[in-house]
Amino acid sequence: MSSLLLRMSFGPIEDTNSLLGFACKSHIIERTQRRFKGVTFANKAFALSSAAVVANPIRSSEEKVYEVVLKQAALVKERSRDAKVALDLDTKPVENGEFSNGDLLNVAYDRCGEVCAEYAKTFYLGTRLMTEERQKAIWAIYVWCRRTDELVDGPNASYITPSALDRWEQRLNDVFQGRPFDMYDAALSDTVTRYPVDIQPFKDMIEGMRMDLRKSRYNNFDELYLYCYYVAGTVALMSVPVMGIAPESKVSTESIYNAALALGIANQLTNILRDVGEDARRGRVYLPQDELAKAGLSDEDIFSGQVTDKWRSFMKGQIKRARKFFDEAEEGVTQLDAASRWPVWSSLLLYRQILDAIEANDYNNFTKRAYVGKAKKLLSLPAAYGIALIGPQKLSKMVLG
Repeated sequence: MSSLLLRMSFGPIEDTNSLLGFACKSHIIERTQRRFKGVTFANKAFALSSAAVVANPIRSSEEKVYEVVLKQAALVKERSRDAKVALDLDTKPVENGEFSNGDLLNVAYDRCGEVCAEYAKTFYLGTRLMTEERQKAIWAIYVWCRRTDELVDGPNASYITPSALDRWEQRLNDVFQGRPFDMYDAALSDTVTRYPVDIQPFKDMIEGMRMDLRKSRYNNFDELYLYCYYVAGTVALMSVPVMGIAPESKVSTESIYNAALALGIANQLTNILRDVGEDARRGRVYLPQDELAKAGLSDEDIFSGQVTDKWRSFMKGQIKRARKFFDEAEEGVTQLDAASRWPVWSSLLLYRQILDAIEANDYNNFTKRAYVGKAKKLLSLPAAYGIALIGPQKLSKMVLG
């Protein structure tokens, strides 16, 4: 296995919005990658993409997404039978005598941790319970997802074009082939050599960004489900290979990935229900058009922002569906490796409470933003920790007993 030689510039942390410049200056990539010419990451086979999720328009979105689930689960099974793949890090100092190769990667991972700590404080706290190797990998994945999301939701989102996303996807391919562009890419390149992470969920997240550029309405829940998978369910498929499955688990790998996917869908549906008013002010409606019509509602009702009995009835149905996805996710979370459960349970409990807050606001998600207060968050963290340690059923029995 080739030694890893990293020659990186560790200047100021890259502003996510500077990716706009990257999108317009592809020649810079080739020049910068020369600095990484000596970087060789193991297992380049992971860069091979699977068939597109939406290859057959006849199938439902859930069927299309399940293909990705099966592929990722098969990759995990295959990898578990093989010896662990790791980078052959040369511990000798590089030519400038300042850093060893391992030092450079550690700095890259530390920068990812800093970004996670700044923008996802609760989640970051949970990752600190993981093994050092796992927490670093999760940070690297989080940073890539955040940078991707910032392309269409950041301050310069109005300047992002489909070609910019195409360039970002090519950069992703380079990352999986061991050709990182910057320190954050280097951390992700290292991560995908250490864990059975497939490239398809990353590509699908970029497809979700493309969808945001061209689509602002969803005809039915099948269309909305696919969008939720693209922008949130993908994160679950990226993360579970790193978080790991409990050795004592008797549940199939596929069912655990399905449960993780359900949590991603539930979180995104909750985001959508929380942000109805905010999205409407941007001219977007992330609610199934056919279900709105069945409830006697239209886009105009949403833009007017009036809480009516029809709206309350409609919202009750939407919240009920989101909660079903949370319920489906629960069993899978209990099958994760014990050290990885806390941040996932924290996310599940906190997002569920956002649905409670919408109800407490009398379903006014036009002008009132539903949120979980600091006090409730603080109470939820030990509850999540307890559930992570002993499971929801046992904890419930202890409390009631």
